Amino acid sequence: MTKRLFSYLSLALPVALLVGCAQPTDRAQQYLDPEFAQPLNQVADVHSNSPRDFTEFAKQSEAVVTKSPSMAAMYGPLYEQLSEWAMQSGDPQTLAQFGIQAAQMGGGDKKGNVLFTGYFSPVIELRHTPDDEFHFPVYAKPDCSSDCPTREQIYAGALQGQGLELGYAANRIDPFIMEVQGSGFVHFGDDDTLEYFAYAGKNNKAYVSIGRILIERGLVERDKMSLKAIKDWVLANDDATVKELLEQNPSYVFFAPRAAAPVTGSAGIPLLPMASVAADRSLLPMGTPILAEVPLLNADGSWSGAHQLRLLIVLDTGGAVKQNHLDLYHGMGPRAGTEAGHYKHFGRVWKLGLENSPTQAPWATPPEKLQ
Repeated sequence: MTKRLFSYLSLALPVALLVGCAQPTDRAQQYLDPEFAQPLNQVADVHSNSPRDFTEFAKQSEAVVTKSPSMAAMYGPLYEQLSEWAMQSGDPQTLAQFGIQAAQMGGGDKKGNVLFTGYFSPVIELRHTPDDEFHFPVYAKPDCSSDCPTREQIYAGALQGQGLELGYAANRIDPFIMEVQGSGFVHFGDDDTLEYFAYAGKNNKAYVSIGRILIERGLVERDKMSLKAIKDWVLANDDATVKELLEQNPSYVFFAPRAAAPVTGSAGIPLLPMASVAADRSLLPMGTPILAEVPLLNADGSWSGAHQLRLLIVLDTGGAVKQNHLDLYHGMGPRAGTEAGHYKHFGRVWKLGLENSPTQAPWATPPEKLQ
């Protein structure tokens, strides 16, 4: 299970962007289709003139087939046909010739605009023992269930003396970002080792977006909200001020150290950048391939004016990924974090299935056994 960068952003953002002015396009919204009645809508043809990049699909689908026999049995034939289609044609209007069916997502505005946010795997600096600079602890999961301490209580020392410290950071925001992502890589500078900190559970308190708090307090403008904006605000304020902000989110994530390994999503499959997404399992079960017009952004996070057609696989999920919202995995490290942090834009999305197979009729609500 992972948490994600979009959690920094106000969950009211999609509504704010899609309501209040007629057909806004500032976040890459498009209006090429009729109004949709359902979350998933059967379409006979897919029309898209966006540039295409299907290069990562074969590697990501191979990872699924290799690591998960159950998903291989369900989606293997569909992956094979999609790979064949990508090599021979790649034209969305020829999907039916390969037995591939499509259901377009209706989007939050029922005009086909699906929200894309981004997440990544951070790499943070820790030390095994505290010193004057590195003294903010990162914790393993305590023996608690519903009666776990809040973030404020943990910051006040509720877990001290229990031997749960996994390492010490130089600030509060780096571990917090790793919490939001759900996992991450840590570099221990005292012995130059790299470890992977996997998600180990949380304190079962409600999550509150600090991005939303910053917007509501007038400290960051809504249209400027991003991971970079949060980091800039943190660096401009003292620890007491930062601590007070972070404590507005009572939820706290714990970690379990692992040897450095590929980043995996909740489906247990290694994730490839720009080839996998997190999605709502009630609409897009784990392993589902989708065809998506992904918005292309400029370096400053503004929309470039173009989309790129990609084949992606749903391999992760998260508490705030609901309905017409996809979270695109961007990779590991600071650059991936900056790029992922800019994403709060829209694109069109088609769920794919293969006729005469268990994945046929992708417009139907997935049965419980697939969730």
